[in-house]
Amino acid sequence: MSDPAAGTHEPVRLWGGRFSAGPSESLAALSLSVHFDWRLAPHDLRASKAHARILHGAGLLSDDELTRMLGALDDLGVAVADGSFRPTADDEDVHTALERGLLERLGALGGKLRAGRSRNDQVATDLRLYLREAVRRIVARVSELETAMVGLAEANQTVTAPGMTHLQHAQPVLFAHQLLAHVHAFARDVDRFQDWDVRAAVSPLGAGALAGSSLPLDPEATARELGFDRPATNSIDAVSDRDFAVEFLFVAALLGVHLS
Repeated sequence: MSDPAAGTHEPVRLWGGRFSAGPSESLAALSLSVHFDWRLAPHDLRASKAHARILHGAGLLSDDELTRMLGALDDLGVAVADGSFRPTADDEDVHTALERGLLERLGALGGKLRAGRSRNDQVATDLRLYLREAVRRIVARVSELETAMVGLAEANQTVTAPGMTHLQHAQPVLFAHQLLAHVHAFARDVDRFQDWDVRAAVSPLGAGALAGSSLPLDPEATARELGFDRPATNSIDAVSDRDFAVEFLFVAALLGVHLS
């Protein structure tokens, strides 16, 4: 779907409002992240739909504009999924690439999605959505592994195996006992991921660049639509800290140790 006013747009530059000339090639290359943050695209589109609905609820988009906006975002999502829309060399990151796709479809209307939102709360939201989805998949697979190992232990309750210390045979133990040792470790990993989600289930959307927005937005409604437990209560903390990502890496690394 497209707008008659839509068409080819100049590349969206995050620094474009402050500089009349572009940076050197080396500096421009340093700012590019679309080659690895493109995986956030489905989550960015999902958050954009939620934000569009909030703008509509605040009276900043008409019914017709909301319908067209959601339709264009759906169309863009299909194009991203089937590979017909991809980032170009001029796109700095996933946000600028998708904004280009939206402007191509809607023209000036696509720019209205910027209201009340910053790349800062946008990327923080995308990353939380991405990691929470990843954790749900990880927990499901680890739980399947636990179930399989418990079943194997139950089927081998009398089988003995050598217990090892210092890479040497030490004492005979039940094979089931060895299997269940791994199950206990995996269960703690699942507990850690679930505990991590208590802190990760906070929506940064609405925090803006760092100081919120003067627009009559509804961060609680956005949080509910995106599956978060609650919106962030401090806008600076919401956009500036990535402790949830570092904590995820620790728990994932520990799971990797237990799987090795």
